Formats: sequence, structure tokens, C-alpha cells
Amino acid sequence: MDLTAYLATLRQEVETALDRYLPSDTERPATLHRAMRYSLLGGGKRLRPVLCLASAEAVGDAHAVALLPAVALECLHTYTLIHDDLPAMDNDDLRRGQPTCHKKFGEATAILAGDALLTFAFELLARATPAAPLARELAEAAGSRGVVGGQAEDLAAEGRAPDAALLDFIHTNKTGKLIRAACRMGALAGGTNEKQLAALTTYAEKIGLAFQIADDVLNVTSTPEQLGKAVGSDAARKKMTYVALYGLEPARAKAAALIAEAQAALAPLGARAAVLVALAEFTVRRTS
Repeated sequence: MDLTAYLATLRQEVETALDRYLPSDTERPATLHRAMRYSLLGGGKRLRPVLCLASAEAVGDAHAVALLPAVALECLHTYTLIHDDLPAMDNDDLRRGQPTCHKKFGEATAILAGDALLTFAFELLARATPAAPLARELAEAAGSRGVVGGQAEDLAAEGRAPDAALLDFIHTNKTGKLIRAACRMGALAGGTNEKQLAALTTYAEKIGLAFQIADDVLNVTSTPEQLGKAVGSDAARKKMTYVALYGLEPARAKAAALIAEAQAALAPLGARAAVLVALAEFTVRRTS
């Protein structure tokens, strides 16, 4: 299998589904729908939906059963990005190489676009199978014990003395929980058993932390053109990051060790996990 081509195929399936399911930009309220589509269809790695699809394939016969959960994940993820960029949060002007939603449409519309995408994610899951377990996974990952909780602690930690336990909490919740949900939702849609689900959960927890460490590194080493958003912003806001706490090279080493652990966790799935093995490498070797 040509993994690069296959991953491109999965991403294209996600892009097509996002465009198909999202309300048209001519449907009222048109400005709101334009803002939703602008943020959701404006590029991105599509890592979470691809992980969802690949996890379904790793435990079942086909990934198509996980397409609705995959789209729901990307809708919710994009909502978090829109709100994260707001002046009251990180106050960023650039996302995925283009002006952030609030810069393009204004703060009020950006807030509403994020709210609408969050709600739409659960509308999609209501049509999926098994609806209740999938919705629970996403809700738990997104709330005060997940992304929102991680963001709250991230904001509160700005300017504070480095704290390893707090940093792990922030990264695990703000980034890791949604990646964990992506793999578990794909597995649930694919008809997983307990052994497979446990393996994918461990894998996801490892790559979730590695992904955020890689983000910390890229914020120091990349350029706005490569990254599609501001660089050096973590240091400017005195954010708590792996690079700030441990240094650049130890942060890279930690991410590499986590990837090795993630790949080892996939052993019970055998060759069916080849795509997930490749995705683990991508989380730390990416340039954006």
C-alpha cells in the first residue's frame, strides 16, 4: 500500500463529506453559514477525522462506517479553534494561513459560528451508529474534563512558574482528549472489541501528548508561512510549554519516545494498523 496516497484519499473523503453535510452559504442566515464554512473548509491536517477513519478500519472491514463521527470531530475541533483565536482567549490574527474567523467576520459572528459548529457536531452524531456511545465520547472529550478544561488551565497558567504536572494536565486535556476520542469513536463505529479498544486508547493517549509537544516545538522553530499561524506567540504570552519547561531538544526527545510507545501499543492490531503507525510518525515530523 502507498500510505501517502492512501492518507490523501482519506483526507479527500473527509473534505467531500464536510462540504456535503455543512449548510450551504446561501442558506439563511447566510453570513453565519459563510463563517462556518470559511473556518471549516479553509484547510488543515484533518488529523482527527483521519484517525477516526483509520481506527474504524483497524478493527473492522471498512472505514465508511465512521464517516459521520469523523465529520463531527472536525466540526467540534474547528469550533475550538475559532474560540481559541478570539481576543478574549489567544487573540490570534492568523489560522491555517488565512485571517481568523473573528478577523474576517467580526467577533460576534465568530462566536456564533463556533457555537453552531459545536451543536452541529452532535446533530451529526445523532444520525450515526452507535449514537449514544459516540456522543458520550465526544462530549466527555470536549467539556470541562477535556478541551474546555484544558483551555481554562492554559489561560490561567500564563506567566506562572513552570509546573510539570500542570503542563501535562493542560496538554492532555486541551489536545490529547480529542485525539483520544477520535480513535475511540472510530473503533466504536467499526465494531471494536475490548482488547482492540484498549490498544487504540493507549495509542491515542501517547500520540495526543506527542502532537502537542510537536506544536510547542513548531511554535519556536517554524515560520508563519510554514505553520499557517503566528510563531513565537507561546513565549510572548509566557505560556507553559514543553520547550519552556524542558528545552527544545528534550522536548523533541520526549515526543519521539511517545511515538515509539504509541506504535508499540498497536501490536495487537497487526498489519491492519499500518495507517495508524504512519500517522503516529506524522504527528512529530510535520511542519505545520
